[in-house]
Amino acid sequence: MDNRDMNEELNNQARLARGKLLILKGSQKELTGNLFGHLNETYELLLSSEPRDMLNEGRLGDCEWALIDPALLTNFDERTTGRQAIEILNHIGEGVCIVNGDGMTLWANHKMEEFGASIKESVSKKSREACEYFIRTRAGQESGGDNLRSRKYSFTEEDTHRYFEMCVSPIHDANSRIARVATIIWEATASQRLQKRINAIDKAGSELVRIEAETIRHLNVEQRISLLQDKIVRYARELLHFDKFSIRLLNRSNNQLELLFGVGVHPGDLEIFANIENNGIIGYVAASGRSYICNNPLCDPHFMPGLDSGACSLTVPLRLHDKVIGSLNVQSEKSNAFSEEDRQVAEIFARYIAIAMNILELMVVERHQIAGQAAEDINRALSGPLGTILTEVTFIQEEYIGHDDIRRRLQIVIDSADQIKKAIRELKNAPKGIVDLRGSEPVQADPRFSGKRILVVDDEEFIRQTIVDVVREKGCEADYACDGKQAIEKLKAGRYDLVISDIKMPYATGYDVFAAARQIDSSMGVILMTGFGYDPNHSIVRANREGLNAVLYKPFKVDQLLKDVIDALESRNLTN
Repeated sequence: MDNRDMNEELNNQARLARGKLLILKGSQKELTGNLFGHLNETYELLLSSEPRDMLNEGRLGDCEWALIDPALLTNFDERTTGRQAIEILNHIGEGVCIVNGDGMTLWANHKMEEFGASIKESVSKKSREACEYFIRTRAGQESGGDNLRSRKYSFTEEDTHRYFEMCVSPIHDANSRIARVATIIWEATASQRLQKRINAIDKAGSELVRIEAETIRHLNVEQRISLLQDKIVRYARELLHFDKFSIRLLNRSNNQLELLFGVGVHPGDLEIFANIENNGIIGYVAASGRSYICNNPLCDPHFMPGLDSGACSLTVPLRLHDKVIGSLNVQSEKSNAFSEEDRQVAEIFARYIAIAMNILELMVVERHQIAGQAAEDINRALSGPLGTILTEVTFIQEEYIGHDDIRRRLQIVIDSADQIKKAIRELKNAPKGIVDLRGSEPVQADPRFSGKRILVVDDEEFIRQTIVDVVREKGCEADYACDGKQAIEKLKAGRYDLVISDIKMPYATGYDVFAAARQIDSSMGVILMTGFGYDPNHSIVRANREGLNAVLYKPFKVDQLLKDVIDALESRNLTN
């Protein structure tokens, strides 16, 4: 190897032993040609255009030295932070964009780019409107004012009916001027739909609990509950899409959930009780007080064939003052038909139903209490004056011994006062009897009653015997029972064309008598009676749904009794 080759080899070895110098592009402008050449001879030079590239490529760790302009170093921090911010904005669930005063999008994150053209057009339009508003408002503020608040907008995409909300905020430049806005947009279709359903619930609930006295004054309890039923079913169809719908009330005397009314649901032979186990989903909900969605009946631990049906069901408790009074159940033949949103809607609606039913019941009780209280008030108000009259008249009568004519007149006053007191006592007890009985015309025989057998059931002897006498005078054969249990035994032992039964009785209710009569003979007529129009177990509604002929509200007139009896007998004749 000659000297020239040896020097070249030494130079190569020296070059290999040189350290590495990193020079950021932009810092090179400070280097003259000679200095650059000297550095190139002394170091292995690495050129980079961006600090981020240097970091990403892992080249900084190989360098012994770096030549960086301080201004670029500051800019490096800002750029790194900016890139991180953009990366965050690209991963959030809302669309974000920067829009200028002409409505042109200067920058948008990935979510914003995913939206269709019509949505982008709406965003651009409303962002431009907001920018114009900010500029006008900023111009009207005092110098230095910088308290502009964000503007909120909403719009619906015409083709898909998707609902969007957006928030637009002003961006100030170095001179505090507004030329751009920052816009955030998100789809709110689900929340908007829920809000509409909540508004519908509020409207429906208001209608349920708004029971106007003028509207229902002429209605009896059966008609009032029927009116409430129509409202509940109508609003339930609007709020919950179902194939079957039912409301059951809890009878606290035996813990049974009795069917009040429903759509596509029949009582059947199975009984449901408010128990966690072995009473289906409805029984579980009433016992636990927790709502329940069943999307797969065959795999559900609470599902019981015969008690539950449908491919999917939603059941919520009826609550009144945090006490479960029954259940609301909706069923669909479609799988997975009910969502958590449906459950929330049903729970709110169920509370309105419980309140409305409670109002009806309170109105009935109040009517009875007012009547009884009125009699008490009259008795209390008149007992003193009447007592004084009787005392004074008796004293005067003793003063006129021997004056028979005057004493006779005074006796008339005494007798009249006694009649007033007796009338007040009868008024107090009037709802338990039948009015206009003694004052009615003599009952004439009627061929429509001839050969008919009627069973009269009431634990009040006076009412029971009075009805028996009336129908016998019309030409029929009448029998009677003193309570529900005795009535059921007589129904099983004999043949009857019609049963007239009180609802509230010991041992068995009027509904029990009705059910037994229909089981023995489906064409047998049944008329139920109740005092004050009060039906705490809703027997009237249940029986009416199953073919009850009529309801008599005590006190009732003989004419009304006879009319209902004739209608029931004629209905039986048509059936047979």
